[in-house]
Amino acid sequence: PSLGMAEHVVKFVNDLEFGPTLLDGMLSFLLFAGALHVDLDRLAQRKWAIATLATVGVLISTFVVGGIVYFGLQAIGQPIPFIWALAFGALISPTDPVATLGILKSFSIPPSVQAKIAGESLFNDGVGVVVFIVIVGIASSTGSDVETTILFAGETFLLEAVGGGVLGLVAGYIAFLALRSIDNHVVEILVTLALATGAYALAASLHLSGPIAVVIAGLLIGNQGVDRAMSDHTRDNLLRFWELSDEILNSILFLLLGMEAVVIGFTGNMALAGVIAIFAMLIGRTTAVTAVIMALRRTGDFTKGAAPALIWGGLKGGISVALALSLPDVEAKPLLLGATYIAVVFSIVFQGLTLQRVLKHSFGESTGPTRKLH
Repeated sequence: PSLGMAEHVVKFVNDLEFGPTLLDGMLSFLLFAGALHVDLDRLAQRKWAIATLATVGVLISTFVVGGIVYFGLQAIGQPIPFIWALAFGALISPTDPVATLGILKSFSIPPSVQAKIAGESLFNDGVGVVVFIVIVGIASSTGSDVETTILFAGETFLLEAVGGGVLGLVAGYIAFLALRSIDNHVVEILVTLALATGAYALAASLHLSGPIAVVIAGLLIGNQGVDRAMSDHTRDNLLRFWELSDEILNSILFLLLGMEAVVIGFTGNMALAGVIAIFAMLIGRTTAVTAVIMALRRTGDFTKGAAPALIWGGLKGGISVALALSLPDVEAKPLLLGATYIAVVFSIVFQGLTLQRVLKHSFGESTGPTRKLH
């Protein structure tokens, strides 16, 4: 009976296709719900720190992780091409907004640090997806010279990241105008649903960054639409709807992550690769955060204790697994998929459970449970 149950789980997860389900289905709702509750004023006050962490930080971590994984896998007799090690660095470097924002809801930490962690997790997800797409595109292209490759990477990054932001701003403003002209909470909730799904789908069809578009749209509605385009009754119903949706989708996501473990089929080499991936992930995150803090130390954007909180609070989640599943069917894919899953589970379980200790050590005993993200 247990074998039969396992076979049913494997068939269900394979038929479900976890990667597309998350990236093309659930992600737009999760990102919109997360952005809806983030204070834009606090993000704006720390825009340089957040922007640098979400861009330069991701790139630094990508190359550090890629280098460690490349040489580490060689050392255990499982060599892979450097470009696929870089692809792994790109998919594991961004902090996952679903996991990170979920943890942040449970703790009370200084608003400046909370804004940096929340803002970075929302934006570096989109940046990380763009970097991943660029690297996979380079790996899949043949016969291109270095100059052409660099131009392709630069154009793709600018088009996807900047274009996604502009699309999110335009779509969010159109939705804002619609919300301001309607006074029916059911219809207004449907407008926000259409915004989250429509902006993401339109971005994908235009080869722009869907995650960045949805985050920008969610921030606009959460900080302008909620206060200026809705009645109190609509505001309460809409926020409750998205909070409930966020909780339900989070539960489904982590259930699917657990079921995915049955499908992957771990081997001894995957376990070794997973240990290397965890080490690389932590070193890459530490290097990126330290470099950004040192570069911006004169601005005073980082308070005492921010570094440990940013490093240990950089949780990974389902998006990394979904990106690993979307890798082309190359020889390195099974090893990288297993390593990704092990690193993500370590991050969610070990880092998530010990984060409160790190925060208390960094900010004192005043750190405690809370349910407010603002």
